[in-house]
Amino acid sequence: MPRAATTSDAFNAVAEPRRREILNFLALQERPVGDIVDSLNLEQPSVSKHLRVLRQTGLVNVRRDGRRMLYRTNAEALRPLYELSRIKKRAEAKEDDGPESDPIYKGE
Repeated sequence: MPRAATTSDAFNAVAEPRRREILNFLALQERPVGDIVDSLNLEQPSVSKHLRVLRQTGLVNVRRDGRRMLYRTNAEALRPLYELSRIKKRAEAKEDDGPESDPIYKGE
């Protein structure tokens, strides 16, 4: 089965480490492209490309302020990713504890 296009699936979009860096950077406040470029030490065309993908998947919103475009994360779109991360951590913690820690395994 072919993999979903990066631009149509939020999970594939955040699989790229630089996009996760950008999302983390935008988590605290809205910022223009120049701030992202300077703070993350990335090239401007690369940042623009990643922001385009993040916008197309709905993970980032943009608004115009005069000549500047300001980007911010879309918390609602990020929620499923956060939930999946929580489930994964819980499953990994249970795996580390072994089946003996599971009440069903103990017969409780």
